[in-house]
Order: sequence, then structure tokens, then C-alpha cells
Amino acid sequence: MLKLALFVCGVVCCAFLPQLPSLWNLSGLSLLAWLLTRLARPRPAMLAGLLVAFLLGLGYADARAQWRLAQELPATQWQQPLLLEGVVRGLPAAGDYGVRMQFEVERVLTAGAHLPPRVQLTVFARKGELVMAAPWHAGQRWQLTARFRPRQSTANPFGFDAEQWLWSEGVLASGTVQPAARQLGEAQDATAWVDRLRERLVLRIEAVLGRSRAAGLVAGLTVGAQQRIDRAEWQSLARTGLTHLVSISGLHITMVAGMVAALVAGVLRRWPLAFCPPRLLIVGSGVVAAACYAVLAGFSVPTQRTLYMLGCMVLMLLWRRHWSGLHMWWLALTLVLLIDPFAVLAPGLWLSFGLVAALMLSSAGRRRPAGKAYQLWRGQWAATVASLLPLLSLFGNFPLVSPLANAVAIPFVSVLLTPLALLAVALPWEWPLLLSGWLAEWFYRGVDWLAQWPMLQLAAAPWPLLLLGGIGSLYLLAPAGMPGHWLGASLLLPALCYQPPPPQAGEFRAVVLDVGQGLSVLIQTRQHALLFDTGAAEGGRWVLPQLQGLGIRQLDVLLLSHHDKDHDAAAADVAAALPVRRILVGQLATLEQYGLSGQRCQRGQSWAWDGIRFDVLWPPVAEVLTDDNSHSCVLRVAGQRHALMLTGDAPRAVEERLVADYGQQLRSSVLVVGHHGSRTSTAPLWLETLQPQLSVLSAGFLNRYRHPHPLVLAALQQQGRVLRTDADGLLSLTLGTEVRYDCYRQQAARYWRSVGPCAQDGEPAAPASARLE
Repeated sequence: MLKLALFVCGVVCCAFLPQLPSLWNLSGLSLLAWLLTRLARPRPAMLAGLLVAFLLGLGYADARAQWRLAQELPATQWQQPLLLEGVVRGLPAAGDYGVRMQFEVERVLTAGAHLPPRVQLTVFARKGELVMAAPWHAGQRWQLTARFRPRQSTANPFGFDAEQWLWSEGVLASGTVQPAARQLGEAQDATAWVDRLRERLVLRIEAVLGRSRAAGLVAGLTVGAQQRIDRAEWQSLARTGLTHLVSISGLHITMVAGMVAALVAGVLRRWPLAFCPPRLLIVGSGVVAAACYAVLAGFSVPTQRTLYMLGCMVLMLLWRRHWSGLHMWWLALTLVLLIDPFAVLAPGLWLSFGLVAALMLSSAGRRRPAGKAYQLWRGQWAATVASLLPLLSLFGNFPLVSPLANAVAIPFVSVLLTPLALLAVALPWEWPLLLSGWLAEWFYRGVDWLAQWPMLQLAAAPWPLLLLGGIGSLYLLAPAGMPGHWLGASLLLPALCYQPPPPQAGEFRAVVLDVGQGLSVLIQTRQHALLFDTGAAEGGRWVLPQLQGLGIRQLDVLLLSHHDKDHDAAAADVAAALPVRRILVGQLATLEQYGLSGQRCQRGQSWAWDGIRFDVLWPPVAEVLTDDNSHSCVLRVAGQRHALMLTGDAPRAVEERLVADYGQQLRSSVLVVGHHGSRTSTAPLWLETLQPQLSVLSAGFLNRYRHPHPLVLAALQQQGRVLRTDADGLLSLTLGTEVRYDCYRQQAARYWRSVGPCAQDGEPAAPASARLE
């Protein structure tokens, strides 16, 4: 078992390396360790054997990663039209703007081009076209033309990491389908047959229950169609700690296996079979039922874990050996990582296996079974302690109502709703589905009520404190006879009380979030915080996870430069999640659309926080402006030696007016480039007046506007160094006696994540935390 653990550690370590090691080096180390096992004494030989196990895991994951990297989309084929044939896999997901689906590439018909074996395709709906009328269905074969881009996405330290998820799922490129796609018929393999069955069941559920949230929940519980659940429902489930119930997990698989096994046991008691041991038939039938349900549900990591552990039970019976739960746990984890070593990047793997390990640890060492009430309480306690740090580190919050919600919802969903829903999709009548939908709606009503309860929101702790807290969690879950449980709480407390250090007196910090094609900048002084714009998406996607991870409890000012969705779309979400003392907007339409209360930013507004001066330079108090971009608030933040300029999307005409009005007073060490580097902003006179040592560009990777413009980028590089969110991810700048900057892609370098240069100025790339005097 120890060797299995070291093998797993090797696979896990590989996922977090900045660069992959050479296979030759790993082979040489493995050979050396093997020779030590043959020549050394028993104890050194044992240590060498453990080293071999670790190197085997590292080498195996390395080889699989090298193979996957070789399949990535070449840069010469980015955004080029490619003709290909393939099969729609899984269930296509219809959204507001089109249909998104997984596509297995059979062959590429464009000469000299190649694609990864699995890509993600989006079919955008034409104007006036109904998305649901799109003819894209599971298991269909298509010949189509698409323009592809690599899997690179936004890069921020907190919240959902799309680039990591795409790598772990094996989706190495995404494309947009062009018109004139041609259907080639239906694929006839087993996977396509299962996908078509899943889609037929979903359509039947929606035909009976409509496109309601109850139908989405029933479809998610029966066939794993979680894309049918709206984002609002996911947010409510996350606020109550019940997302694991909606995802088909080990709990549901075990329940189905147990029901089938109990049914077979009842049949065998009445009609016993002489040619096969009853215990083997009972357990085997449960495993077969679990396998069928897992395949129908999409074969996710939690279902794999449960299925493999049930399979270990069957092997134990066949070999007449007694394996402990811990042995089966390690064997199941090893099997999951052998099949897919990239599953270590999926949070679901650690939540799933971690909760099972916590339950086993909390019940270990008992001489006799405890009462059912105590088992229920102890299991809920173990699940809460085990999930506390992972949820806080992954999502920045923990629902305080989670223990109560799970105590009620787990039996309701697992014992009542899920069995009824599975029975309903198998029966030809409508009334079981209507009953399932009625129960699902009542489940959501309870979730809506519980979602109003407060959540524990903490700043992201550094890894030493997380490691210390993990040890403390193990102490808290230790069997009752082990002394020192209070020590576990004391070890866990530092991670729960951590608060990132604020800027020093006289300094301020500017954090440019990577929000894709948009802008959002957090300005922090020692005791205050200002957010300049919020980006294009909803707040929970990018902005709020970063604010929570950085320990921002309230905003003193929320400044929304102008009424464009790439600057103010998440304003309502931010104002609802955090206390905001004051809201300033470039256009009153922002307040009207999002139901906010605030005032226009106007030239002459100024204030000072902790020795840092904030000056609003634009727009004028009473002047008719021609377009939305001209209303952009212009903010200058100045310390003792360095200043930062923020202009939103202000055009060149505004820049020229500011130069005429303020002249050399505009000098700023750092410029957040206007309008994402468009030619409509950043005039030569503007750059000559500001003389920025460092320019920051916030733009989306391969955005459709082709920002930044090459001429603007060249002018910025001539002026000084250039940082870009599309290449460098989130950018953190500290302005005090000097200017220091860090790029997230360099700080959190991984072999599967694209790493930018962190500076572009015609010279070698500046390292993280480089200094500008």
C-alpha cells in the first residue's frame, strides 16, 4: 500500500511542475533506484523501492503529458478555417447565443493541418434564429469548417481556472463552426449509442416537465445532464453546499448498487441458485448496476471511484481475501490515475476521495458499531471538517448552513428523489416524471430559502498555512481515543484567520484582473480599496473570487468608467456581494440598468487615502459629449514618487483635451492603456506627456477586435515595458518608492499553462517582482 501511495504522489507532483522533466533523466533515476534495491541492505532497499514507485508515477504522468502536449493545436493554425469530419460526443448544450458541444475529430481534410483528437465547438445562432431549433444532436457525424484557437483562457489565482479544466478534460482546442456544415449520418459505436440514449431521455423529461429548473435537476440526477441546470441554480446550490448532490456522485452510485443488490438478495432468498454463491451474485449484480448507471451518467471521477471500489469488493470475494477500506481506497485512486493522470487537476477528485477518506478515518478504531444517530452525526462532522479547507481554498467561501442542508437534503435526494427519477425515466408513463418534477421543485424551494443564510468568506491562505490546517483537520478527524484533538483546532485556526498584508504606508497596490476582453482594476491603499470597472461577465466568474481571495471585505469606492458591458456588466453582482460605500459612474444609464444608487464622476473630485491622492480628471461637469467612450471616467492615483493613470475607453479627443488642460501634471509612471490598445486611444502626444515607464494592456486572448493594435503596441514598447493580461494573466503592481510588478502566469507556472514574457520592451523579459527606479 505504501508503494501505491508513492506512485500516486509521483502522478500528483507531475501535474504541478512548471516544466516537464526529461524522460531520459527519469529513466536513469529509476534504473539507479532499482539497482539499489538489488544491491543494498533491507532498509535501504525498501527506501529505494519507494523511490522507484514515486519515479514510476512521475514518469508515467510525464509520458502521458508529453503525448498530450504533442497533440496541441500548432500556432500556424490558430484562427484558420479547417475542414474536418467527426462525431458529436456527450450532450450538446444550448445557450443564449448558440450550441456548445464536444467533438471527436475523425480526420482533418485540410491539407497539412492536424487537430487534437477532441475539441470543443460552438455553433453561434444567427440573428432571429431559435437556439433550440439547431440540428446538432449526440452521436451525429458531421463534415464542417471551423476556426480554432488554443485552450488558453483567463489566468487568475482564485476561482474557476478554465485553462486547467480544459487540459484535464483533454479539450486542447476550441472552434467556431462556419456556415454550410453537412451531416454525414449517425455514428454506430457504443459511445454514440449511449449518448443518443441519454439525449432521448433528456428530451422526454423536458417534454413532460418543460424547460424548467425541476426538469434540469431530474435530467442531472438521471443521465448527468448538468448543463441543463441554469447558473442561478448552481449559485444557490453552492451557497448551501449541495452541489455534490446534483452531480451524480459516489453516493448515488452506491445507492443504486445497494438497491439492486437488495433486490437480488430478496430473489435469491426465495429462489436460491445452487451453482453460484449467493454473496457473489448479490455483490456482482450491484457492481453491474453501478457500472450501467455510471456509464449513463457520463462516467465522471466520483462515479469511477465508487465503481472501482465496488469492483475491489468483488475481487476480494473471488480471491477470498480480506482487504481493508483503506486498501480499496488506494487501489481505486491508483486505478483512476492510471486511466487518467490529469484527473488530479479536477477539484472533484479530491473532494470525492477526500470525503471518503475522512469518513473512514472518523470511524476507525471502534471496537463495536456505534448507534445510527451517532454515525449520522459523526459522518456529517467528518464531511464538514474535511471539506472546509478545500472549499475555502478553491472557492473562497464555505456555506455555514451546509451541515444542516446536507443533513436534510442527502436523504431526500438520495433515498427519495433519485430512485424515483430513475424509475420514472424507465417507465413509459408520465405521472412518475410529474411526481419527480414536483419533488425537485420542492427541493429547490428549500435551497432558495437556505441560500439566504450567510456564508463564511475568507482570504486565500498561503500553502504553508493550508498544509498546517490539513494536518489539523486530520487531528480533528482522528478516532475518539487519540489525545490532542484541541491541537487540531489550533493548527487549523491560522489558515482560517489569515489576512493578506496590506500595502505599506505611502504605497498603493494596483491589481489588474484578467477578465478577458474587458477591464477591472483593484486599487488598494493601507486601509481602503477602490474597484475601477468590473469586466464583461457576471461577478462570480472573475471579479468576486479575486476580491474574496485577496481579503477584500468592502469597497470604499466602486468606479464604473462608462456604460459598456465589458466595463460594468458585473456591477450589480459586486454591489450585492460586498458592502460598497460609494458608487461613481461615467454614465447614469449604468445606475438605471443595474438598479444601483450613486453619482456621476466629475472633473475636480478628489480625495486622499493613507497618503495616496485620487483625482478624477474627466468628464467635465456640464458638457455634452458625443459618444459613450467619451464619458469614460479618467482617474489618476498618485503616491509620493509614482502615479497610475486609468482612462477606461476614453478616445484620443479626450486625451488631447486632458493634455491641453493639465500638461505635465499628467506624468504617470504606470499607464493602464485606454480602450484595450485600440487605435482610437493612446495618441503619441498622450504618451509623450505621460512618459510611462510601464504600460498595462487588459485585453482578451485572440479577441475578435484584434486588440491591441500593432501600431499602438509598438509605440508602447518604444516608451517602456509592456504588460498584458492576455499573455501574463493577472498583474499585481506596487507603487511606492519604486514600481514592482508580478505576473500570475510566471508566479504559477505549470507545464500545461501558457506562460507570457511578463514584459515586452525589445529587451529580455523582466523577471517577476522586477523593479523600476
